[in-house]
Amino acid sequence: TVLLRILLPLLLLLWLPAWGIYRIHLRHFLHGKRLLCLCFLLPNALLSAGLLSMALNESYSSSAAHIKGALLTATLCLAVPETLTAIIMSLGLLLRRQLPRISKTINCVAYLTGVLFFAGMLYGFTAGYRHIIIKDFTFKSTKVPAAFNGYRIVQLSDLHLGTLSRHKEVVQAIVDSVNACKADLIVFTGDLVNYNADEIAEFVPVLSRMQARDGVLSVMGNHDYSQYHRWGTPADSMANIQRLQEYQRDMGWKLLLNDNFIIRHNSDSLAIVGVENDGHPPFPSLGNLDKAQKGLKAGCLKILLSHDPTHWRRRVIPETDIALTLSGHTHGMQFKIGGFSPARWFYREWGGAYSTPQGQTLYVSLGTGEVMLPFRLGAWPEINVITLRNS
Repeated sequence: TVLLRILLPLLLLLWLPAWGIYRIHLRHFLHGKRLLCLCFLLPNALLSAGLLSMALNESYSSSAAHIKGALLTATLCLAVPETLTAIIMSLGLLLRRQLPRISKTINCVAYLTGVLFFAGMLYGFTAGYRHIIIKDFTFKSTKVPAAFNGYRIVQLSDLHLGTLSRHKEVVQAIVDSVNACKADLIVFTGDLVNYNADEIAEFVPVLSRMQARDGVLSVMGNHDYSQYHRWGTPADSMANIQRLQEYQRDMGWKLLLNDNFIIRHNSDSLAIVGVENDGHPPFPSLGNLDKAQKGLKAGCLKILLSHDPTHWRRRVIPETDIALTLSGHTHGMQFKIGGFSPARWFYREWGGAYSTPQGQTLYVSLGTGEVMLPFRLGAWPEINVITLRNS
């Protein structure tokens, strides 16, 4: 199960920092005070028991998902500040004998840092996922046809509607923000749901109201294949995927499954190429670039929608002349301070624009939704406006 795979790191995150804080600083003050020791460790113990129980009996129902989200929220709100506090205290421990005054100052800084990060985490869980921003990017290329100079594409990615099922007003705000961008074209680059196609059902009316002159195009993300859910039979899994695809068509979206869509203005044309998810294991690798580009003229401007940004360096650059690739998937790990995000530990290209010397460009959206639990800090939910310019 998903939670069982991350259970050990979560338990270590709960207990190692707490043990470190106790050994470095609190042991002297709490010596002989068993009740206070229990009060200090009780939240960690309760959260550990909850995580273990949830991991051993993991369910993917809507109610279970919300309980899981609340449990993970509480775990991270406690564990992240404790971890930072313990790390800074460790520095103070090294200086305890040589510079005792500085050591005490470092301990104060450690606690202050913990309090500030607790406040930041709390903001991320209560308001950060509502902090929708618009990001502009201008793609310049001599391949941009004259009729498409200034063409505006709004990219939406990683909605993860199951996480937002009790936050309909957030989805409404996303749709309103997209429509306010006055796009020529809207593209969705995958991960519409978390575990089940029916997560879409309650949002069909509001998502159907997204409008652009040339429509809405979409592709599948790794979560859209619902491999995280325990299906009774392969037929049940396939029926779920087909149901998700039908929901998108019912909303008026054109789903590109290793296919392309030609947009014509005057005598010029633009090719939007869409592939199924193509990622590293355990994520599905179903993209077929040859099939997706079938019938396209050599040299035309092609924009690829491919959910996983690792596809760009693995296949797109060495095998195609596609000028611009739009991806999502990383979320920036839903956490960014300054220019740093832990996403850079896992993805070479994790957010923003990247280009090769030959002029091929990748743009990675940090997405608008959240997986598993509603939280964003720094890596705010974003809507991306890509403007094409001939240069």
